[in-house]
Amino acid sequence: MSTPTIQWYPGHIAKAEQQLSKNLDKIDLVIEVRDARIPIATAHPQLQRWIKGKQHLLVINRRDMISSAARQSWDRWFRDQAQTPWWCDAKAGTGVKQVQQAAIRAGDQLNQRRRSRGMRPRPVRALTLGFPNVGKSALINRLVRQKVVESARRAGVTRTLRWVRLGQDLDLLDAPGVLPPRLDDQQAALHLALCDDIGQAAYDVELVALALLETLSVLEKQAAAGVVAGVLEQRYGINLAGEKADAHAWLMTVAERHTSGDTGRMAQRLLDDFRRALLGPIALELPLP
Repeated sequence: MSTPTIQWYPGHIAKAEQQLSKNLDKIDLVIEVRDARIPIATAHPQLQRWIKGKQHLLVINRRDMISSAARQSWDRWFRDQAQTPWWCDAKAGTGVKQVQQAAIRAGDQLNQRRRSRGMRPRPVRALTLGFPNVGKSALINRLVRQKVVESARRAGVTRTLRWVRLGQDLDLLDAPGVLPPRLDDQQAALHLALCDDIGQAAYDVELVALALLETLSVLEKQAAAGVVAGVLEQRYGINLAGEKADAHAWLMTVAERHTSGDTGRMAQRLLDDFRRALLGPIALELPLP
């Protein structure tokens, strides 16, 4: 499958990483947030360097956007890797209470150690960390039960670090999404673009939409991925297979029907439909058998 070149490292991301490094010594717990559709592509390669022995809570957000079969498969995979994944839908609030309880338990362990050293207990200081647009701010708003940080399903909304108090037990540091300086794995970069977890300035919309069509054709053969056979025909009235699996020809034909021949607008519509789960709950990544 052809993969369009994708590269993005804007200035505010670099600045945020510098700010992050200055605050790491204050952190007790790292709450890492990933996208359920692409839990490997949204794993930051520098994470272990940032954790440096701190407690780590792995949160997989957007659980509603993949099938239960995909979630169960990933859950087994992570546990086989000695990691406990906490699944949630920060937008709806599903699973957020369990995440909060896990963070508070981590804080209790911290304060037990502090008491054993003759120190007074204090709220645990937790950093929410992850790629842009994986739902960190939405998770914080759900934890606090009010909108205390800006949240939207697009990359780059959070630009600065901000502390948020959650009762007497937890202080949360909301950090901007942090990307690696280079996106060397272009397949992972494509997945980030498809899920809108990277800024649109990093890629060509039409090329990414064509890659989505090819991806859906491949995933249709994997039941756990959740791609319903004929989903494109159901939504747009034209079957990709009927166009001899030519993604470009399909996009042009569908654009004639739905966007007056504007393939760019049709490409954006296709991507938006996928991102809003209007093509169904689809996992772009599945663990290897």
